[in-house]
Amino acid sequence: MRPLALTNFCIASSLGIGRTATLSALQHGSSGLAACRFETVDLPTYVGAVPQLQDMRITPALRRFDCRNNRLAQLALSQDGFESAIEAAKARYGAERIGVFLGTSTSGILQTEQAYRRRDPASGHLPPDFDYAGTQSTFSLADFVMTALGLTGPALVVSSACASTTKVFATASRMIEAGLCDAAIVGGADSLCLTTLYGFNALQLLAEGPCRPFDAERGGLSIGEAAGFALLERPGQARTETLHLLGVGESSDAHHMSAPHPKGAGATLSMARALAVAGVRPEQIDYINLHGTATRIGDAAEDHAVVALFGTATPCSSTKGHTGHTLGASGIVEAVIAALSITEGFLPGSPHTEARDPALHCNYITVARPARVTRVLSNSFGFGGSNASLILGRAT
Repeated sequence: MRPLALTNFCIASSLGIGRTATLSALQHGSSGLAACRFETVDLPTYVGAVPQLQDMRITPALRRFDCRNNRLAQLALSQDGFESAIEAAKARYGAERIGVFLGTSTSGILQTEQAYRRRDPASGHLPPDFDYAGTQSTFSLADFVMTALGLTGPALVVSSACASTTKVFATASRMIEAGLCDAAIVGGADSLCLTTLYGFNALQLLAEGPCRPFDAERGGLSIGEAAGFALLERPGQARTETLHLLGVGESSDAHHMSAPHPKGAGATLSMARALAVAGVRPEQIDYINLHGTATRIGDAAEDHAVVALFGTATPCSSTKGHTGHTLGASGIVEAVIAALSITEGFLPGSPHTEARDPALHCNYITVARPARVTRVLSNSFGFGGSNASLILGRAT
């Protein structure tokens, strides 16, 4: 693939709203995780909730899209001058030439969960104000973003578990290369809901306290919520170029419905493909943002894959102790963190990781530190063996 300029990006998560708050929290080792007080959930776990969503509502003109997931998307879109950047891009390319390629795993399913509580007791019908297409449908997210930003170009939503918002970078690259659009918004949103919390609890994958990636005593993940978006343009056409998307690698090992291949076969393949597409050697990667969910099997499999490709020198960490595992949004959250690592010159740490597992051998960082960072590889691995890795680099 040809490199693409990453010209603007925005984020909203439990760690912070906007890039400045997120950067400060990363550099100071803060965490957005707290004991779960979400909705009616009664589980001894920690979550990364965004408190601003409690009283927030979608703008009146977009009322049919009102759900927690789209509110979270709206919150992110309003940060970091992103909406202004899209207006400028529309003026350059036209609204019909900007693609919208987003990811989510559960979209607005909380809206459906709440609607089921209000079913007609006699007929069982859902309440008449429930709008499936505007809220729970996975395409609701793209429909909302397109409508809110006044865009009419090609659009789709990827829902491939935790790899969703990394895979959309590859989708955008292919669509721009094919001439179907001149620029693209990538990213997505995933919000807290009862389905994922009780689902992961049933799988015995939730940690009781905050998650501790790569820790000797790690006991599972902490679920978070987040939204983030990035604008991709062809180099030479963008007004400013600080960052480039250099490559994306994808794989699907289909080893197991929920467990990764024990030797990280799919992870190895997606990282190797990202390197090949970017034309970058392993030693040219300055930092790896690991998928690192803090499960026993997942961290061990990723460690095996990273050491096989990169050896034990390349600094790496999982930032899920900061944000929680934001599921379908984790790819864009960690792409934003990768971008901040490059532009601000630091390596993120791993809050809550206390004692690194001696059975894992990658160069795992627990405390953030300054560093010159030119290229970052970021991993996202989903259920069913859906894997994606992207490489961001400083524009030269």
